[in-house]
Amino acid sequence: MSDTARTIHLMRHGAPAIPGLLLGRTDARATAAGIAACRAAAATIAYCEVVASDLLRAQDCAPAPSRIDPRWRELDFGDWDGLPASAIAPDRLSLFYDDPDTHAPPGGERWSALTARIAAALDDCADDTLVVTHGGAIRAALAVTCGFDPRQVWAFHLPYAAILTLRCWPGGTTQIVGLRA
Repeated sequence: MSDTARTIHLMRHGAPAIPGLLLGRTDARATAAGIAACRAAAATIAYCEVVASDLLRAQDCAPAPSRIDPRWRELDFGDWDGLPASAIAPDRLSLFYDDPDTHAPPGGERWSALTARIAAALDDCADDTLVVTHGGAIRAALAVTCGFDPRQVWAFHLPYAAILTLRCWPGGTTQIVGLRA
């Protein structure tokens, strides 16, 4: 493995003010406790640059973001956006979780579109970057860097304010260095 690997820290935003909803493009804010949890988590790692999604729940949690990047936005849930999962027919939700590209939410974003924009955003990350983003975007980063399929990425427990650290080498080799939850 080359010495030119990059370390990228992916932090999920803090708990949203309105919990239990599918928040994609909905611009809900994080709670004060969620913001504090993210700032405390960020203080435990070394980073040189901070990038945040353009949604407020990520920006609020970022320690002095130097760059806002809308590519780190959550998956667009379309007609499901802002709804609790219980409001969606269980069979439709199950199809989505099994294959979010073929069974994207009505009016929403396909998984392949999310992974394409996350791949481009990852390419622009320098070494020791902290990215404050969303659960779906972090799962898409795992799919892009580690080759996990959509069903595998849902198996990762990513609580609010968790930090997933990746070490990415040129040529596509990636190591999951740690998950701080």
